[in-house]
Amino acid sequence: MSVVQLGTPDKRVTEDELRPLATKAGLKLSEPLLEDYSVLISALDAAIASLPDDKSVLPRPDLTKYPRTDIHIPEDNELGAWATKVTARCTSPTSDLLEGRTVALKDNMAFAGVRCTNGTSMVDWVPEIDATIATRVMDAGAIIVGKAACENSCLEGMSGTAVTGQVHNPYAKGYSAGGSSSGSGRLVATGSVDLAFGCDQGGSIRIPASSCGIVGLKPTWGLVPYTGILSLDATIDHAGPMTKNVRDCALFLEVIAGPDGWDDRQPPFGLEGDKLKFVAPVDELIAREPSKMLEGVKIGVLSEGFEVPGQDPNVIKSVKSAIEKFKSLGATVVSVSIPLHKEAPLLWTCALPLSGGRQSLLGDMDGRKQLYLTDRAELVGPKLTQAQFDALGPGASNMYMGYLWIQEKYGAKVQGKAMNLLKATSDAYDRALNEFDVLVMPTLPYPPPRLPEPESNEGPLNFLTRTIGLVANTCPFDDSGHPALSLPVGFVPAREDPTVKLPTAVQIVGRKYADVDCLKVAAAWEKAFDWKTL
Repeated sequence: MSVVQLGTPDKRVTEDELRPLATKAGLKLSEPLLEDYSVLISALDAAIASLPDDKSVLPRPDLTKYPRTDIHIPEDNELGAWATKVTARCTSPTSDLLEGRTVALKDNMAFAGVRCTNGTSMVDWVPEIDATIATRVMDAGAIIVGKAACENSCLEGMSGTAVTGQVHNPYAKGYSAGGSSSGSGRLVATGSVDLAFGCDQGGSIRIPASSCGIVGLKPTWGLVPYTGILSLDATIDHAGPMTKNVRDCALFLEVIAGPDGWDDRQPPFGLEGDKLKFVAPVDELIAREPSKMLEGVKIGVLSEGFEVPGQDPNVIKSVKSAIEKFKSLGATVVSVSIPLHKEAPLLWTCALPLSGGRQSLLGDMDGRKQLYLTDRAELVGPKLTQAQFDALGPGASNMYMGYLWIQEKYGAKVQGKAMNLLKATSDAYDRALNEFDVLVMPTLPYPPPRLPEPESNEGPLNFLTRTIGLVANTCPFDDSGHPALSLPVGFVPAREDPTVKLPTAVQIVGRKYADVDCLKVAAAWEKAFDWKTL
């Protein structure tokens, strides 16, 4: 590393301080070298001490323009769905696209003055900034009415770990609402809010969308800015809409999509104009005769999406029946095989712990050009304390142990190998999507599981065994970055009790930055068929 300045001759860092540091790193330094490094590291330390306060450059909200009132933790949290209530809106909106619509933020999103739990008691954090997309919905006339509960550290697919309590399925109390955007799924399904945000790194928008019978879109990676949202791994971070119907999903996406100048997940150019218009194409399509809505559209049925170990036959039957109905809308429906789809979940599993442990649990986002949430990062050290580890849920604690193991045993090579292999998987999807407009498959392999008894304190092995294979069809598209929409298509019996009926869904995957194709295909099916009667 080049030296910019040596600073004052006064030593800030002594040889005695450097010697044990080098020994801990396995280095033996001679006394002359220690003397040199004492001067050099002193210059570095002096530079660090001279840094100005970064608060002056943070995008802190104008609270006169975006006032917020009635911040409180509700006594009735809607069977676990609410984390915190607040009322916030813009006093001078720039559009009326969402005028009067109520919105819930996921509780991993920064909203100044309102606690952000990230589903865990690991740290206590009240942000000073607003997530970009929170500002965008207020600018469009929406009213933010609270923060929806999310699962512990956003690392669970079942809604039993949020620090605010279990979140119950809107169709059957005692069953999972999905995770990690569990509260968002329930609040939209029950009509408690019009729209809700989800975030998705392995399926956390689509799992609760499928479980709760709503529409959930994981947009193309980088389409929607992630600024001001707690990261899991920047290469798979997605924020997107969770809504009652497809048109609302298109409308919500139109409001929140586009670059914000902070998030390096977003392309530096090209996201503009018609590429950010989603409502008009949907409206134009659903105005056609039903039999012609999807005329000319070619749909690929992903064979491997129906070959997940432990997949429920009722889900397969329901989703295949729904897919068959696309033919009556004018689409061509053809089976397609992508063998690498079966390998993708294992690659996701191996790629995540090292980066996820650092970025998600330790708040170390080095190497990114983005807004750093430094006030939260300083609440966590280079490793978790016992109390912080004990505050994690099964999924988060499992990832942290995996992070420690990979860091100690393998170093960077495992993540690097997995990421290289994932490129081949993404390319395979791209090749298929050169032939097909969209790919379809079940969102989830089985219906929502029954929640464990509250305070059961079962170990991570038992808890995580309940959802083995849950992300088999969702996590591959977090890694590849393709847009993926979950659309409810019917009810299936719960595995634990066949008299309990729970939603299931088809997943529609499109080309990168062709999110509108997913929306159009979903809108056509939704207009022609009532999923609740199937």
